Amino acid sequence: MITNIILAGVGGQGILTIAAILDIAALNNGLFFKQSEVHGMSQRGGAVESHVRISEGNIYSDLIPQGKADLILGMEPMETLRYLPFLKKEGWLITDTKPFLNIENYPNENEIFNKLKSYNNNHILDASKIAKKVGNARATNLVLLGAACHLIPIKERALIAAIKTLFAPKGQRVIDLNIKAFEAGKELVAEKV
Repeated sequence: MITNIILAGVGGQGILTIAAILDIAALNNGLFFKQSEVHGMSQRGGAVESHVRISEGNIYSDLIPQGKADLILGMEPMETLRYLPFLKKEGWLITDTKPFLNIENYPNENEIFNKLKSYNNNHILDASKIAKKVGNARATNLVLLGAACHLIPIKERALIAAIKTLFAPKGQRVIDLNIKAFEAGKELVAEKV
């Protein structure tokens, strides 16, 4: 069985970091994975998306068809909304509440959240606030990954090992802050369930 995950946000929010963590963890656990990404104007706050597919068997395409995503993990509410057509009926969406206001006519935030909340399986979290609270404002992506870890077919310890591997060149302090953010996201969702 394939687990299909869409990561959505804007440049600089750590979409590709999450994809790398998932890829490393899948590889280290003998799972098959395919990943694609689009990040054309990401340096200027443009949209970034990544499709991550994880399976115990062969995967023949790296793109997720519409209506087949098990999870949309969004760093930004409007970008999360953009990918809802990919979410399957029983799929989950997890997103941060903080908008990235990079366009003049950003849609009404209440309308965005009402649409996101209309999906039964959702966690709409103030992940940015949690990241700041744990001491790493740039780790919003790791808070959201922690919030989603119960939906990903990779053991938590494997995800943490992948975080350690990816951030090892940056030193133990950065590793610890990112693991702390991951665990804070996991705890936040556990409290809601």
